[in-house]
Amino acid sequence: MVDVTDPYLWLEDVTGDDALDWVRTHSDATVSDLASGSTFTDLENRIRSILDTDARIPYVRARGRHLYNFWKDADHPRGVWRRTSMAQYRSDSPEWETLVDLDALAESEGENWVWKGAAILRPAQEFALVTLSRGGADASVVREFSLTTRTFRDAGDGGFVVPEAKTDIGWIDENTVFLGTDLGEGTLTDSGYPRLAVRWRRGTPIDSADVVFEGETSDVAVSAWYDNTVGYERSFAQRATDFFNSELYLLRDDGTRVLVDVPTDASASVHRDWLLIRTMTPWSVDGTEHAAGTLLAAKFDEYLAGSRELRVLFAPDEHTSLHQYAWTENHLLMVVLRDVKSTVLVGTLTDDGFSALPMTGLPELTDIEIIGTDSDEGGDEYFLNSSGYLTPATLLFGSVGPLGTEPESLKQAPSFFDATGLHVEQFFTTSDDGTSIPYFVVRQREGGPGPTLMYGYGGFEISMTPAYSGAMGSAWLERGGTYVVANIRGGGEYGPSWHTQVLRAGRHKVGEDFASVARDLVERGITTPSQLGAQGGSNGGLLMGIMLTSYPELFGALVCQVPLLDMKRYHLLLAGASWVAEYGDPDDPDEWAFISEYSPYQRVDADAAYPPILIMTSTRDDRVHPGHARKMAAVLEEQGHSVRYYENIEGGHGGAADNKQLAFKTALAYDWLWNTLTA
Repeated sequence: MVDVTDPYLWLEDVTGDDALDWVRTHSDATVSDLASGSTFTDLENRIRSILDTDARIPYVRARGRHLYNFWKDADHPRGVWRRTSMAQYRSDSPEWETLVDLDALAESEGENWVWKGAAILRPAQEFALVTLSRGGADASVVREFSLTTRTFRDAGDGGFVVPEAKTDIGWIDENTVFLGTDLGEGTLTDSGYPRLAVRWRRGTPIDSADVVFEGETSDVAVSAWYDNTVGYERSFAQRATDFFNSELYLLRDDGTRVLVDVPTDASASVHRDWLLIRTMTPWSVDGTEHAAGTLLAAKFDEYLAGSRELRVLFAPDEHTSLHQYAWTENHLLMVVLRDVKSTVLVGTLTDDGFSALPMTGLPELTDIEIIGTDSDEGGDEYFLNSSGYLTPATLLFGSVGPLGTEPESLKQAPSFFDATGLHVEQFFTTSDDGTSIPYFVVRQREGGPGPTLMYGYGGFEISMTPAYSGAMGSAWLERGGTYVVANIRGGGEYGPSWHTQVLRAGRHKVGEDFASVARDLVERGITTPSQLGAQGGSNGGLLMGIMLTSYPELFGALVCQVPLLDMKRYHLLLAGASWVAEYGDPDDPDEWAFISEYSPYQRVDADAAYPPILIMTSTRDDRVHPGHARKMAAVLEEQGHSVRYYENIEGGHGGAADNKQLAFKTALAYDWLWNTLTA
């Protein structure tokens, strides 16, 4: 390994004058060279039109009698928060009640507000806690909003207003919230998230709020919330000791707390009478071992009292995993992946037992995702989304149970690109350790090797399931390109073990899996190394850095977005400390030994032959520090490698604050890849 000293620490000064001068110089050069022609402009405009079109599905969240939606278009680039009724939503042109016009708000207040969400107080739906971010950062401002007057409620008027911080907040009742935020020295974890959870009453100073739960500085975060389900009102708190381990507590009215004694790496949730436990690693209970990825249920009160009577709701096998689950009022919806292809089961859990039946009436050969249920007020209704690489999204609505209805198509997105002659295939290849790795290929039915774009992520149990992208289709497939999604380890496509295999010392398997897919594409005659590009962001950006420095011979171009790259210092930058459970601790010599084997920034070699790379990030990304991208570009440039760099001043970890910025950065990546791979 080449030892690279670090003369570029000054680029970690996010808003320092020297650092921003470097950013502007390099970004301006990239824009001037890559984004000035008519071909680029046409592509950017087309992507912008796809992002802005009214023909998109306005996805909603049901809250009582209202359906809520946040919408961006050409007239509302920052977006509007709005609501309608189900009767209106069924029509071709629903009438929407505008609640917050973010563009008007930003202009009137002189702020670059980006929408982060809203929590509505139920059941009355008279007040909401609206979360706004400056430029798209994770740190945000929380402001109370009246749904009756459609105005914000100032702190001086008794409103709940929280200054900019990485905040966790939720309603208890009209005059009380649970809150975790920056309350001064010692109140945040090393990762920059709340260490304390407090009960804050209306009209009182934040710093006088009662502490209800306290974690350690070394924890990732602490949070508290209130379950207002009628007849089951309870308060909970959770202490995340690292990214994958946490402790769940029931907070009693007398101030005592009771540990919900489940494995710390399991996902635990409570719905009415039932405690659900999804295992992340094998768990032995009373002589029975439950495999990783098993979903179990127990009577909540009985479990707290010491009973360990567990019911198996889902058990994985070699090909099948539980991808998603959500309660309606009386039933449990489960999305199951079998070799990364989805089905939906409807579960019924009673005192007498559990049954699960496949949901009928769903579109075939599409990926299904649960968009929303309203288990408190919405009965047994659900919204599902169905789409595929070549199949535009359909929003489905129905209900389950004895009076259930078949899924009906409420909204259908149009086709945004010409899919004539295109088809989808799934292949499997073998990684270095013998593991079978699936991947999807979208391409023309006829033709030889051609420009091909691989996408991968490989971390945090995030699954890459088939999904329609109008931008990708119009920018890549319509041009004649082949698109590939690699379902490498680190994701959750085959359950938790697909992820846990690559934690810490197993991280090398992520790169090996991705490289095995790249080789297989060439062996099958789908592409050639000089025509093969790859793209990834965040943890996927780290993957691109690994491809550059460890497997450069496999690729003709790489796009590396909002990446981690300096794995020697990642835990010292912004939220990086929260990911030590994923990557390991570089301050531990034994763990740095395996991290250093792949850390891209430390492995850059002046004598190596690297493919061209485009590195993109955001100044306002307060999750993954922009210093990773800046320093990597600087050292590559110093050593004479082909590198392009673009940094958007706004955008947060998503890289864009509005559709205009998103269209630009999307077009920049696709156009550069196409021109590089076809040169």
